[in-house]
Amino acid sequence: MNLGLDEHVNLDSLFHRWEPRCKLIGLIALIFAFSFVQDLRLLPAMLAITSILYALSQLPLSFLLTRLRYPGYFILILVILLPFLTGTNILVHIGPFALRQEGLLASLLIITKFVSILTIGLVLFSTAPFLTTIKAIRSLGLPSILSDMTFLSYRYLNQIGDDLATMETAMGLRGFRVRRLCVTVLTTLTSLAGTILVRSYERSERVYKAMVLRGYGGSMPLHDMFHTSPRDAMILGGIFLTAVGFVIVELIFRGLGG
Repeated sequence: MNLGLDEHVNLDSLFHRWEPRCKLIGLIALIFAFSFVQDLRLLPAMLAITSILYALSQLPLSFLLTRLRYPGYFILILVILLPFLTGTNILVHIGPFALRQEGLLASLLIITKFVSILTIGLVLFSTAPFLTTIKAIRSLGLPSILSDMTFLSYRYLNQIGDDLATMETAMGLRGFRVRRLCVTVLTTLTSLAGTILVRSYERSERVYKAMVLRGYGGSMPLHDMFHTSPRDAMILGGIFLTAVGFVIVELIFRGLGG
């Protein structure tokens, strides 16, 4: 398994050149602003801002679509069911089911926020090496032990995925097929999960001991590698004002609605 977040870090876009700490503050502020939005009139502006930022990042569209696919499956179930389960204003009857206006609007809000927030997150974490992003987070005040654990988790998540794929292949070669859920299948899958958990724990013990032997004392050294230029501050100011603008307009719409 390869998350592929570092696949396009060598591009030369505005976001690739943006100082990592400013990028973290600005884009996280924008993500929180998007999550605050509840008024449907702000959704076109949200999608427009998201599209502009992703275009400026120069990340391929295929990269976005691939990353949206798997989490999108879970959201899709909710988006399909919600219009038939929530609300009182019935728009149309489809057999024994009734399509309701409130549920339809809620689904539209959920899918728009999901796409926008995930896209901004990809821009944040895919326009700089993951280690650089972790160092930027740590320089902003994240405890060193948490930053080290985050980086090591990301580093070995790919290895755990490769181990899982290898074990699944071995099980398939031995005739294991999931045709229907039964006690035997559930027992086998449980054993697989337990084996992965045990292997992960054992690997973490070996990695920690190796780090201690090499002088690790609870935190990795951090050097002052970030320098904020006036241009970086101006971009941060523009993104931050955009985030604040969404919050203010949302509050105004709520006040008018109330």
